[in-house]
Amino acid sequence: MPLDRPPPALPPIVLRAVPGADDVLTPEALAFIAELQGRFGLRLHALMVARARRQERIDRGELPDYLPQTKEIRQGIWRAADIPEILEDRRVEITGPVDRKMMINALNSGAKVFMADFEDATSPSFANLIAGQMNLIDYRDGKLEYEDQASGKSYRVNADSALLMMRPRGLHMSESNVLINAQPISAALFDFGLSLFHTGKALAETGRGPFYYLPKLEGHGEARFWNEVFTYAQDRLGLPQGTIKATVLIETLPAAFEMDEIIWELRDHIAGLNCGRWDYIFSYIKTLRNHDAYVLPDRAEVVMEDAFLATYAARVVKAAHRRGIHAMGGMSAAIPVKDDAAANEEAFAKVRADKKREVGMGFDGCWVAHPDLVPVAQDIFDAEMPGPNQIRKPRQEWRILPAMLLKPHQGRITEAGVKTNISVAIEYLANWLSGRGAVPIHNMMEDAATAEISRAQLWQWLRHGATVTLDSGEERLFTADWLGELVQAEIVSILTRLGPNGFHRGHYASAARIVQEAVTAQALPDFITAPAYDVLNALD
Repeated sequence: MPLDRPPPALPPIVLRAVPGADDVLTPEALAFIAELQGRFGLRLHALMVARARRQERIDRGELPDYLPQTKEIRQGIWRAADIPEILEDRRVEITGPVDRKMMINALNSGAKVFMADFEDATSPSFANLIAGQMNLIDYRDGKLEYEDQASGKSYRVNADSALLMMRPRGLHMSESNVLINAQPISAALFDFGLSLFHTGKALAETGRGPFYYLPKLEGHGEARFWNEVFTYAQDRLGLPQGTIKATVLIETLPAAFEMDEIIWELRDHIAGLNCGRWDYIFSYIKTLRNHDAYVLPDRAEVVMEDAFLATYAARVVKAAHRRGIHAMGGMSAAIPVKDDAAANEEAFAKVRADKKREVGMGFDGCWVAHPDLVPVAQDIFDAEMPGPNQIRKPRQEWRILPAMLLKPHQGRITEAGVKTNISVAIEYLANWLSGRGAVPIHNMMEDAATAEISRAQLWQWLRHGATVTLDSGEERLFTADWLGELVQAEIVSILTRLGPNGFHRGHYASAARIVQEAVTAQALPDFITAPAYDVLNALD
């Protein structure tokens, strides 16, 4: 029986010509994403309004809690659909941007899975996005190759490469370079729709997909939305229902209270839950922004072994395993340090400790950000997890109360922590505006999530009048005037390091302005990448 189609929309208008666009934005592909937008665009808008209204209630004092209306789902005995055999072992996954050379290196890294990240690790210039989609098409065709003219090296995907997953942008983002009925298309539907249209059938025929990661969901209504998108898209493209498998990143505080409900809504398409720890810290700050009882200390003291993060990680394992799906650990942001053996060993030791903690809790796999860390994580999981996963460890003995998911970390807010947040936020955002989404800073691989934490912490400390411990041991009230002085000092430091030309070519002035405006805003902006996206499009 033919599908119920939405009323025909005007053909999509592509506002920017970039290399590869003709091969990616074919008339058929544009028609498909227009169909997705026409069918689901209003629903998506309603979900974003519901997000804003829930945040208003929390701002007024209604703290997150388990939903009384879904108690039967939480307490019910049921399991999600079986995980495909090819996905049973995911002990080490590597993530990264959709840059061609980086994709090949990640696929050849020895990891079980590579997540091609169109979200936090990719600066969403239209050229980057189209190039990333073209790379997926070339991967489909066995043509993902790269010739480095500078070094003379050739890069090819190995026969035993990692399994490919793709992460589209979040539901809150728009793609302003493609208009339908004079309105920007949903970035999530754009990224997902193009990848599925071009690669879905080929991946399904080989049993290697299509597999996705879903970012920044805030509740089961948004999971239901994605499930309906999957169902509709599979019918339209002739894929059997249940072919698409998705892993949901639990990286928002509201989602932590609805894990069972999220799995239930996606039960025919879900393969796992993932600890998106960095975005989760950001979401904790953002969600509880009006409440001074939840002010966090320096980011370095917000560790996975304590307070709300430890409880959140335990609940991911408990909920996922109870429903027969994977619980995936978080990203280790530490990266190898060249020409410094001591710092390099310290980075590797941090990764080993992090992965040993995760496998000990019952996680079935983990994330790393650099190919050299794949064997480090692999050794830990091989030693502690002889089977393909630990789903048979249900962890039902863990009783997790709502207050445990809200318990803040204790610690100091220091001058060094304030300066680090300013430095990371400006440095990352300048690189993001320059087209780079994964940026090594202070021996850490940073993406948009850590920039969001940095500016959100600064806002929280300013909003609630935090006391900062200075390097001298004295204490000082954190004020907007002092923030301005520190931002100016950071700008001077960057100018000294790069010179005027490097400073202006690197978009540091725009980055500093966006960061300072976000930190001093009366209400905490939802995402710093939203105003930055307008600047990025003007520069692209």
